[in-house]
Amino acid sequence: MDAKMFCYQCQETAGGKGCTVQGVCGKKPDVAEMQDLLVYVTKGLGAVTTALRAEGKKVAIEVNHRVTMNLFITITNANFDREAIIDVIEETLALKSDLLAQLADASKLPEAAHWTAPRADFEAKAKTVGVLATENEDVRSLRELTMYGLKGLSAYVEHANALGHENEEIDAFMQRALAQLLDDTMDGDALTALVLETGKWGVDGMALLDGANTSTYGHPEISKVKLGVGSRPGILISGHDLKDLERLLEQTKGTGVDVYTHGEMIPAHYYPAFKKYDNLVGNYGNAWWLQKEEFEKFNGAILMTTNCVVPPKDSYKDRLFTTAAVGVPGCTHIPLVNGEKDFTPVIECAKKCAPPTELETGEIVGGFAHEQVFAVADKVVEAVKSGAIKKFVVMAGCDGRMKSREYYGEFAEALPHDTVILTAGCAKYKYIKKDLGDIGGIPRVLDAGQCNDSYSLALIALKLKEVFGLDDVNKLPIAYNIAWYEQKAVIVLLALLHLGVKNIHLGPTLPAFLSPNVAKVLVETFGIGGITNVEDDMAMFGIEVNVPEAAAV
Repeated sequence: MDAKMFCYQCQETAGGKGCTVQGVCGKKPDVAEMQDLLVYVTKGLGAVTTALRAEGKKVAIEVNHRVTMNLFITITNANFDREAIIDVIEETLALKSDLLAQLADASKLPEAAHWTAPRADFEAKAKTVGVLATENEDVRSLRELTMYGLKGLSAYVEHANALGHENEEIDAFMQRALAQLLDDTMDGDALTALVLETGKWGVDGMALLDGANTSTYGHPEISKVKLGVGSRPGILISGHDLKDLERLLEQTKGTGVDVYTHGEMIPAHYYPAFKKYDNLVGNYGNAWWLQKEEFEKFNGAILMTTNCVVPPKDSYKDRLFTTAAVGVPGCTHIPLVNGEKDFTPVIECAKKCAPPTELETGEIVGGFAHEQVFAVADKVVEAVKSGAIKKFVVMAGCDGRMKSREYYGEFAEALPHDTVILTAGCAKYKYIKKDLGDIGGIPRVLDAGQCNDSYSLALIALKLKEVFGLDDVNKLPIAYNIAWYEQKAVIVLLALLHLGVKNIHLGPTLPAFLSPNVAKVLVETFGIGGITNVEDDMAMFGIEVNVPEAAAV
């Protein structure tokens, strides 16, 4: 049977090779086709804007935002709404046509820059422009590695844009890279260089977002986050967008509706600016993949601000709302109109709902972003020098539904008590609620925040390199055991490679989009590796397995 689709951009891709019948994420073939076409026309738009800049012409900020949002829409678990994606394709084609008319010479641009067609022809074109349109396996692998890095970078840039922060150099690179992905004359060396250049701009993109977040909401502080529930109706906000949370908190003031964070929104509690809202009451639930059960029990309205949505059950579909890059057929979408969003439909829905069903009680502690760790750097250094801390293990990244991901919770528990975990992203849900203790008052799990906050972990490593007077970040007592799931993890990986970090281990499986030859280059050049089991991986990292006292007797 011929494949109905092909997608291998996430870790859970079918059979570790590629989804061909339906996405493991729930993406249907007709949606996958339109996402492929959206990527194609966005590459064409990138070719046009790159040509405009080469002619010395200005590219409007709205065009930059269109490219960024288009890529964000195609990230795993972001948009399942075929008709909404088709609307975006039409908008992009119209924009591209207007820009083409501004060029003095468009004759040398690739076919994607010129292609246009009515909606009725989209399906036929989509079948010819997907991932497998590149026949050479290694060229395809390098192109997709760059493409997924660009998708991850788009997420960081879009969040910064939402807070009014721009970097046109990053936009220009992203659009040039999209154009280069259409260039059949680029050989393996040129494409490898583009992959590594993407990592460089990934660092800049993460810095842009970090500056946007901290200048708007303050530097994260060590904070306790409540896990229980109140007696009032609630709105559960998930995804990653802090601006949407701010809007929602302002609009729910005095309404009798409480706001709870979910998944990757939990780090909002660490920012000083959000502490003033008494209607922000706590965090509800765990990582994204448990949302079908947890959203049902929440009882109230749910707002998805970015990727990490799972196609909902009918039991709560009518109280699930989307915004920005997110799309779910049958769910109300809240648009951005003149720079603002009206969340009245979400609030009115919540008022009619019962209070949340309690899942758990207690609290968790987080807020260990770079400035907070820098503030206690002397204490950390002393702990290392005294031998109280022998190793840091970066366990940032993503959680997921595969049973093999239980490895990360087991790994965290097996770490000896002289080891500190540095984390960011929803991978932390595998161990952050476990009581792993502290080392002289320093918690053994230091949560920097969202996957978007992985920049903090890079800055912490570079700061430790500085204070220990080392000439190479790889000489630090740091091991990298990172769980990955989607494309934001790809840009984090490429950014770390640009910063010179080596011997990063990825799991539960290595990306399916790495051809054997490309994987070989990454292994030989950067020491990239996979995972096996807790005991063997501890030995590989040079760490002794923690033996519980009861077992040692």
